[in-house]
Amino acid sequence: MTDMHIDQKVLSDLREVMEEGYLQLVQTFLDDSERRLSQLRAARSAEELSTVAHSFKGSSSNMGAVALAGLCQQLEERARRPPLYGIEDLISRIDREFLEVQHFYRGEQQRILTG
Repeated sequence: MTDMHIDQKVLSDLREVMEEGYLQLVQTFLDDSERRLSQLRAARSAEELSTVAHSFKGSSSNMGAVALAGLCQQLEERARRPPLYGIEDLISRIDREFLEVQHFYRGEQQRILTG
């Protein structure tokens, strides 16, 4: 399951580079992601959607959440080509993918805290 959602190489590099800061990085990513999801749902313009999708894509990619980054990229590209009919489906897919990523990273937090 994980390999479809998370790039393990990126993850191991992050753990190595961040060391003690890794746990905080994970928490910041989860918090930021929830905020970005809210922003996507609340977006009222194509430009707003594109901007939020772009920043969400970047943070997801940095955290190794490859499938999530890919969906955000699709949304970013789609938002540049109005009209936006059917875009809710893409946002729902991003929501569902984030749940997978969130579940994985919550597991990472537990592993570190109980490790």
